Amino acid sequence: MQWHAVEDDRTVGRGDASRRPDGRLFISIDAWHGAVFDRIADAMLTDLPTPLSTVVDEADHDARSAWERAGFAVARREWGYLVPTDPQITGLDPVRPPSGVTIVPSGEAEEAPLRALDRIIRDEVEAAVGWQTMPAEVLPRPAGTTVVDPAKYAVARHLDQYVGLIRVAPLTRQPRIGLIAVRADRHRRGIARALLAHALGSLHRSGTVSAWAEVNESNAAATALFENIGARRAAGTLELIRS
Repeated sequence: MQWHAVEDDRTVGRGDASRRPDGRLFISIDAWHGAVFDRIADAMLTDLPTPLSTVVDEADHDARSAWERAGFAVARREWGYLVPTDPQITGLDPVRPPSGVTIVPSGEAEEAPLRALDRIIRDEVEAAVGWQTMPAEVLPRPAGTTVVDPAKYAVARHLDQYVGLIRVAPLTRQPRIGLIAVRADRHRRGIARALLAHALGSLHRSGTVSAWAEVNESNAAATALFENIGARRAAGTLELIRS
């Protein structure tokens, strides 16, 4: 699953392919010159089955052009947001969970119900819009394992049932909100907003000024959720596909 371009016994470019946990095959190419990129792309496309996907920074016009030369087309866009944590900026200070719902802080959720909720939500997303609409950058994980570190999750609990979750990766430079989701039968009740208020409030109290989140351009609800609390669009990522 690796390709190398060699000139005079020196590597001048390389390509990699990896299959994501959701089954998609992603490829990447690292080459200084367009001609080398094209040679590696030709070799990879000859060897690999389609569909193939790749991810590029929206601002990297050269990379996008190179992939388009190889027959790839833009399939979707993700927005990267800088999310403030200060409740005076977000306006989330007065937000409380809806009646009957409590927030279980990160590290305190029971593992079995958390994994069950994650599976329910993934199945609902797959049945509705398809998991391919979720952020393309996902961490490698053992087959069938979707919750790698339960300590990163806070959950919303209604009575004795988990109904929503938020995952925050506590990265040193800038924490990343990797997922925020609520069961389909509990949408439009303010649960996602309450989870976000809890997570951002915890980060603010620990001295963190901002977090990072990625949202699919077509996810109007998630876009509104973040932009309504003052999140600033700071980057764009394109997923390109060759069918």
